[in-house]
Amino acid sequence: MSEGPAPAAAEGLYHERQRLELCAVHALNNVLQQRRFTQEAADEICKRLAPDARMNPHRSFLGTGNYDVNVIMAALHSLDFAAVWFLEQLVLSQILGFIINVPSNVSLGFMSLPLRRKHWIAVRQVNGTYYNLDSKLKAPACIGGEGELRAFLQDVVSQSPCEVLLVVPRAVEEAGSWLSPE
Repeated sequence: MSEGPAPAAAEGLYHERQRLELCAVHALNNVLQQRRFTQEAADEICKRLAPDARMNPHRSFLGTGNYDVNVIMAALHSLDFAAVWFLEQLVLSQILGFIINVPSNVSLGFMSLPLRRKHWIAVRQVNGTYYNLDSKLKAPACIGGEGELRAFLQDVVSQSPCEVLLVVPRAVEEAGSWLSPE
């Protein structure tokens, strides 16, 4: 599968397709809407997070990816963004996008196995519309406006276990302005 952007369903959308177990890298690039991270960059972050580890706990021991949340948070931090754990009262105008960890079926070719692994996806607003930028999709999937996004997030959260991270500029995280005071 291609490592670069796929033809977008809507003009101007950047969307990387799934390769190996690099969904965290794809989710980062998809939420940032440009190729900022590679497998090599994610592996380097893993080394910095656990410099003395023989078996790095932040990625697959096979070297195929499967990075944990610490890699995503460190990658965002390197670009002056922060990942914030999901809460209900969101000020969507303060949020760059979402990186969501969801259960995903494992398949070998066309055969689905009775195993589930965690998979990272990105959601981002582009030109007033929110899109699901899951790297396993052939193209970005339109979610819609704010109401449809909130329904999408509620649906994702109801299918636990999952984790929803808000991607916000660091200044927004420090001020807490991504959260409505209501």
